[in-house]
Amino acid sequence: MAASCSLVCCEEETSDKAVLVRFSNGCVQDADRLDFSTFKNVDENNPRKKSRRIVVAESERMCYVGQNFGAGSMKCNNFCQYYVGVLNKRTLQMEVHSAQVFNLQPVIPGERTETAKPQHTAQAYKDKVDSLIEAFGSNKQKRALSSRRLNQVGSDTLHQAVAKAAGAVIDQKGLEALQQEVADIESQGSLASHLPPCNPNAEKLEDVYPFDEILSPDEFAALEQAGSKMAALTTEELNKMRDEEKSLCVVKRLENMPTVDKDRDRMARCTFYLSLLLNLAHQKIVTRKFGQEEGCPRIIQNKLFRTFTVETFNNGRVLNKVSTSMRAKLAAYSLALLLHMGHMSADLTLLHRDLRITEAKMVEVAKSMGLSLNKPARVKSGEAGLSQDNRHASVVLPLVKYDQFLERRKRKKMH
Repeated sequence: MAASCSLVCCEEETSDKAVLVRFSNGCVQDADRLDFSTFKNVDENNPRKKSRRIVVAESERMCYVGQNFGAGSMKCNNFCQYYVGVLNKRTLQMEVHSAQVFNLQPVIPGERTETAKPQHTAQAYKDKVDSLIEAFGSNKQKRALSSRRLNQVGSDTLHQAVAKAAGAVIDQKGLEALQQEVADIESQGSLASHLPPCNPNAEKLEDVYPFDEILSPDEFAALEQAGSKMAALTTEELNKMRDEEKSLCVVKRLENMPTVDKDRDRMARCTFYLSLLLNLAHQKIVTRKFGQEEGCPRIIQNKLFRTFTVETFNNGRVLNKVSTSMRAKLAAYSLALLLHMGHMSADLTLLHRDLRITEAKMVEVAKSMGLSLNKPARVKSGEAGLSQDNRHASVVLPLVKYDQFLERRKRKKMH
């Protein structure tokens, strides 16, 4: 009777992934004559480089090279998961290993050296001329040669120091974070790239900033349970939020909830999503636990990370950062959501306090969105609440186009 065979799954942490290779120029008839070698990246702390591998297959006549990164890598590794089974004849157990596929291409010897030959020849000729000047040149030529070599050494040292410092900064912050910081500086004068999708030719006010672009139907449906909890908050809990001056926009909307069930449910879901946006604007580094205590659905959490954070890494860890430009984007999307919650009108004063940004920055965001700004006249104390003194923004068709105004200070005359 034949012996039975059992399967054993091997963890990836205990062993590296198995290697599957295919040759781009044909099939190998005798694979035993090939010497295979695998090389990995030495930067284990960098999460984007620690999984890079290079496979080399050498024979007496040809050398084949393949890698799992760059332009020559196979895209199937990103879409499929490959496994290889290895039968242990002694224990009769089939060990299942995770695998990667490499495309091996032939490398012709001497091809790269011929490309670099003109530069090498020019460098050799320059060294020969310098040797002749050292042996037979005049004093003036020798002084010029010595000065040129000193300048070259100083320039090389400076380049090495700059490259080392730049590499340290890139390893600490990450290339994407540095690029985002540059984009933040360039986008301080223009917020067009961080505004929600706009339709200035819409016939209805509600269609200028479509609600589906802020919350898709699937995302809105996922907020049903969280919205019901938000609508069930008691008066004591709302008073506590008001006393702490925390999310005043949310408190105001919860105090004025509609009585119709459909409108009340819509307002509750939007209020919960608004509270997440305001809370996210207060963060610098966002962890994956964000929103879990409040009952945030996973689809909403992924949307927040994808739309309002920037990926960076530090000490081998991938981090999600809320940059300066992302705070401006949060302000724009929060304002657009408040417009739909308040019949296309929003209180800018409460919003900029909840976002913890300046009123001038909030007004700049509203002007970039083409909103009409108005500030009611002050009334005597006791006749109306403090909200009468707040600045409001509303959608008016056609949208307002503001001219960029650069203020110049007048010089004082000298007497």
